[in-house]
Amino acid sequence: MRAQVVERLAHAGCVAAEEEAGELLAAAPSPEVIDGWVARREAGEPLAWITGRTTFCGAGLRIDPGVYPPRRQTEALAARAAALLPAGGRAADLCCGSGAIAVHVGSVVAGARVVAVDRDPTAVRCAQRNGVPACVGDVGGPLASAAFDVVTAVAPYVPTGRLAFLPRDVRAYEPLVALDGGDDGLDVVRRVITDAARILRTGGSLLLELGGDQFDPAAGALGAAGFAGIEAWTDDEGDLRGVVATRER
Repeated sequence: MRAQVVERLAHAGCVAAEEEAGELLAAAPSPEVIDGWVARREAGEPLAWITGRTTFCGAGLRIDPGVYPPRRQTEALAARAAALLPAGGRAADLCCGSGAIAVHVGSVVAGARVVAVDRDPTAVRCAQRNGVPACVGDVGGPLASAAFDVVTAVAPYVPTGRLAFLPRDVRAYEPLVALDGGDDGLDVVRRVITDAARILRTGGSLLLELGGDQFDPAAGALGAAGFAGIEAWTDDEGDLRGVVATRER
């Protein structure tokens, strides 16, 4: 059966057919459901929606249908956030989705107090089921001023004009609200920066996931909002993956 599943997934264009076949077979409650699950994946439905699970930073995470599945590239942001949060510190994960970043930070930092916010009630329920104190709100709106040591956000940052170049299955299934960042991809990111400047303590850190040529405009917005020490990180191919900055004033 495994060989047949791998063949079907590979024919459908899944680049990690072997790995995905293993996940489907391991998660299936009975052999009878496999054919239907594979058909859903062949159609492009996210693997995490089918199995209800994904792995993030080495830990299992629940993913409900309709919730943006966290990407492996985001693990770098989560690890950096955990390294910056002091023991017993407070962190806020904005645009939290499933709560993946919050789960990781809360699990590796001793005594960490982590909360999360998302404007999608389905995402908030999913984060809560993953053990994250989460609420519905617009970026950092529901959170208290000067209350946090670290703020993280994977806000939608794909420029509207670039959405058509995303993989077919992403365009067909994943929530547009979690992807579309406006003309330059930074519409929501700018609001995150403004709210983070309010809710962070002086000396606190903001970590944002970004891409493409967004560093310069994001750095400008960060500087204008009172952030300093603005640094980017990249992936192994040198592509921008995120920015970290410190609230100076």
